[in-house]
Amino acid sequence: MTFWQGKRVLITGHTGFKGGWLSLWLQKLGAQVIGYSLKPDSSNNLFEAAYVAQDMISIFGDIKDVGSIVEIVKDHKPEIVFHLAAQPLVRASYVDPIDTYAVNVMGTVNILNAVRLSDTVKVVVNITTDKCYENMEWDWSYRETDRLGGHDPYSASKACSELVTDSFRKSFLAEQNIHIASVRAGNVIGGGDWAADRLIPDVIDSIRAGRLPMIRNPYAVRPWQHVLEPLHGYLILGEKLYNKGSSYAAAWNFGPGEESILTVGEVADMMLRHWGSDLPWHYDKSEHPHEAQILKLDSSKARSKLNWKPRLNVYDTLKWTVDWYKQWEEQKLMKDFTMQQIEAYERKQG
Repeated sequence: MTFWQGKRVLITGHTGFKGGWLSLWLQKLGAQVIGYSLKPDSSNNLFEAAYVAQDMISIFGDIKDVGSIVEIVKDHKPEIVFHLAAQPLVRASYVDPIDTYAVNVMGTVNILNAVRLSDTVKVVVNITTDKCYENMEWDWSYRETDRLGGHDPYSASKACSELVTDSFRKSFLAEQNIHIASVRAGNVIGGGDWAADRLIPDVIDSIRAGRLPMIRNPYAVRPWQHVLEPLHGYLILGEKLYNKGSSYAAAWNFGPGEESILTVGEVADMMLRHWGSDLPWHYDKSEHPHEAQILKLDSSKARSKLNWKPRLNVYDTLKWTVDWYKQWEEQKLMKDFTMQQIEAYERKQG
């Protein structure tokens, strides 16, 4: 990926889980990385554990601050923007729907408006979610042409972000020769995720505390993939947008193959086995807000037009994830280990 050498890249949400991994990968590829994000919201986080800010320009700020994001784009003159800043949790969106919509909808408006006013940006990749589709609870995989929607505020806000993306493309960015795409990934896991109410960090925390993992939706079906899989797709897409332009300015799914579509309970079992724990998980049958039970993605478009496909099966994905947390538990140098996993991924053939 020599394309990225010397490119000026702005990442919003660089202190988050996916944003941290993307920041490190782009640093490794020789890009000049600028990050704009809130400070990490938990004491344990990838951003600090892996020294993400060490070889980039890291700026703390709020995507809801219109003037600030305009100044960042104006001052640092990025050529490529990856927009990841978001309120990323379904359950949190029930607690604070106003902030969820403010961040996920108006945050997208703010960054795209700053891009519209820029004379340097050529490419934007807006990272949304597989939950942006109107979920019919059917067994078929969703395609990029399927209807957008969302039961919970998080999913609906991301569907809105998709509409904002399409509107800015048609109203402003296409005529300015700025190429914008949106990307929708399945359940992304990997080392360094400590977000509340997510399966992997919940299981890891339970193992470390010696208590039974509590599973809310053990029979819910999800497409599981390592964080490096969709990030690889985003990097391929960013390069295509830069070099080939409008023919790639569209929505794209990045999900695993059928063999990596498992229930939450199956993944919890595999996590416990990989760790070497004999703890069983416990079905938490207390009342919880609505979450989709079945969700699959059709990624044939990315496979055929981007020549992208997953490189890790679900067993490797879970092993890599557990290995990361074990290294962290042993207080190893996590930037080195994270970079080692990126290098190992690069060596794998899709």
